[in-house]
Amino acid sequence: MKFISKSKTTVRSNSDLSEAKKNQHNLSIILLNSNANPIRCKDSFGYGCAFCPKQFPQPTNLKKHFLEEHNSDRLIKYMSSKLFENVVKLDITYLCCALCDTDFLQLDDFVHHLKNGHDKDLYIDIKSQILPFRFDTPELKCAICSTEFATFKLLQEHMNTHFRNYPCEICGGSYVTERLLQGHVKRHGNGEYKCTQCDKTFTSEHKRREHEHRTHLGFNKRNKCQICNERFLDYWKKIDHMVKVHGAPPVVLKCQACERTFNNQRALSRHKKKDHLLERRHNCSECEMKFFSSSCLQKHMAKHTGLREYMCDVCHKSYGRKNTLREHMRIHADDRRFKCEHCGQGFVQKCSWRGHMRSKHGENV
Repeated sequence: MKFISKSKTTVRSNSDLSEAKKNQHNLSIILLNSNANPIRCKDSFGYGCAFCPKQFPQPTNLKKHFLEEHNSDRLIKYMSSKLFENVVKLDITYLCCALCDTDFLQLDDFVHHLKNGHDKDLYIDIKSQILPFRFDTPELKCAICSTEFATFKLLQEHMNTHFRNYPCEICGGSYVTERLLQGHVKRHGNGEYKCTQCDKTFTSEHKRREHEHRTHLGFNKRNKCQICNERFLDYWKKIDHMVKVHGAPPVVLKCQACERTFNNQRALSRHKKKDHLLERRHNCSECEMKFFSSSCLQKHMAKHTGLREYMCDVCHKSYGRKNTLREHMRIHADDRRFKCEHCGQGFVQKCSWRGHMRSKHGENV
């Protein structure tokens, strides 16, 4: 990520600052002018606040805590440099400019917006240690390339591929910070056993062979296609491959409790837990409501945080949920999709149609 500065004078006068100090300055500008929040850590206790010892089960709860308790000029301007000992994990979920309410998906775009639109000073040509994360989907996905990961730790390790600040001279891998690179180099050891497929070295023949089998020969991919022998890490990816590439008959899994069908076991299991077993593991910290997925909880939290991150480009009204904005836009498009079967009158909102049916035709629908 390259940050843009307001003027060359600012950069020259602070040329003696370390990379960490420059990153700290950039972070303070971002935090003071947005709803982004830093994450200290993620472990079995949840997501840790970068300004106090508290941890929260969901990133939504952490964001609300930060915006209410720590989002002040005094705290942000004098935040501890320890935050930059490794990397800064920045939650940019529903990233919004606090100065003009413009929404952004990418941190880079927001930084350029602060410089070009609001004349904010930011350092250029630094090795950024600010990693963006978004939690707007049920799955953990990279905020830059949308690759999906099973754990936050794996996602964080993946970010090294986007922030190649410090390359390893032994194997060519790159890392966000010099400290991470040094830890990586130590793991190379004095390896005398070099991989025949890449430049990695290992301290024993067993480790070299295990690496080659796992990384280059695909022996860890147990699910082999019955037609072309290609291997897959996931059984259902193999089935999907056979259907799309080889024309195998699609899998149809029927729910035993209703008439719905699915093409993989994961989707069927999710349906049964959500719709029949009524599983609700995600509790709202502000009220008694419970939700099946973290994404549903995040949408619900807009009621409590009061954040209105979705603005209509036509009339500039703001809403807490994307779905609410989408429904609102039907007013401007005159999309009267709800029709009265008796008199033909159309309505933009379903609630308006129901009220009409009840008051004009005596029907409760």
